[in-house]
Amino acid sequence: MTQNREVPFWNGTAMLEEQLSIVTGAARNIGRAIALTLAGAGSDVVVVDVDREKGEETAREIREMGRDALALQTNVTDAAETAGVVEKVLEKFGRVDILVNNAGITRDNLLLRMKEEEWDAVLAVNLKGTYNFTKAVVRPMVKARRGRIVNIASVIGLMGNAGQANYAASKAGIIGFSKSVAKELASRGVTVNAVAPGFIDTAMTRVLSDEVREELQRQIPLRRLGVGQDVANVVGFLVSPAADYVTGQVINVDGGMVMS
Repeated sequence: MTQNREVPFWNGTAMLEEQLSIVTGAARNIGRAIALTLAGAGSDVVVVDVDREKGEETAREIREMGRDALALQTNVTDAAETAGVVEKVLEKFGRVDILVNNAGITRDNLLLRMKEEEWDAVLAVNLKGTYNFTKAVVRPMVKARRGRIVNIASVIGLMGNAGQANYAASKAGIIGFSKSVAKELASRGVTVNAVAPGFIDTAMTRVLSDEVREELQRQIPLRRLGVGQDVANVVGFLVSPAADYVTGQVINVDGGMVMS
């Protein structure tokens, strides 16, 4: 049974006061938990999502917490559009301190049946979207000689999974991308890390049958699915002053499913 894990690890301490965070895919599930967690730590937040209505709901919750928030409907696969978002953010807030690349999709199918558009769509959103936003924030972060970038990968990118060749490739790509960019930006005071969630209780996993969910839980040493807050807490650590000496790392949040 999934336990209640909705309490951020810092219990309201304003570690991110006067900082600005961009979180992609922040309208729901893991992205929403990350956005609210960073706001709870004192950061203003730009909520990026293709779902305008749900994105605005997340932004409204953040404003109710006493932080500034801006919701922007954005297609992360469009380089010009993502660059425009960062320009708007710099005009409004004058800075970008934190970027969390969380936007992602699945289009599961066995390779023999996988359509080219299913492959292209997943790689475009998950991997190219991460590239687009990271490239767009690098210049202001390097100029400030400080920044935090966290890319949401997946344990599927480490272990593979039948029927998810496109998703696994995109998430493995995010891991390699994160390590490479971490080496490029470390001397400029910018850290880049990846978080690899395991099976998290989201809208995608809730459609699974009870039998499938039970089988998944048997594969997890902690014997439960994670929740968005489990992931958000690790992201919160990585963007905080406590992680000043952490870069180029992949942190699994999977209940012990993948151990290396």
